[in-house]
Amino acid sequence: MVNKTARNLRKNETIAEQQLWKELRNLRPQGYHFRRQAPIDDFIVDFACFSHRLVVEVDGIQHDTVEGRVKDAARDAHLRWQGFTVLRFGNADVSDNIEGVMAETLAVLGAVEWQE
Repeated sequence: MVNKTARNLRKNETIAEQQLWKELRNLRPQGYHFRRQAPIDDFIVDFACFSHRLVVEVDGIQHDTVEGRVKDAARDAHLRWQGFTVLRFGNADVSDNIEGVMAETLAVLGAVEWQE
């Protein structure tokens, strides 16, 4: 069931997710292989680089509620317990500042720089 949900999420990505996915895919030649809408335990994360234990989430407005923040905190704690670093960016961050999002992502990965 988780895989079916992940497949549906891949088919219905937000514009910000599409934009970030394009940039993350370009990192593959540098050795950073990301999967989108990847299942980890009972969760489906937006993007995961398993070799570097990094999860990147793109958050919409539903994450900016008390309930959303509580769920995200529990989810992030579980992912950190599994050894992942979790980065969260809002849709507007990705749309308006993809360079900053990529710079922060690459800093966590330990990469030298991002090439547009």
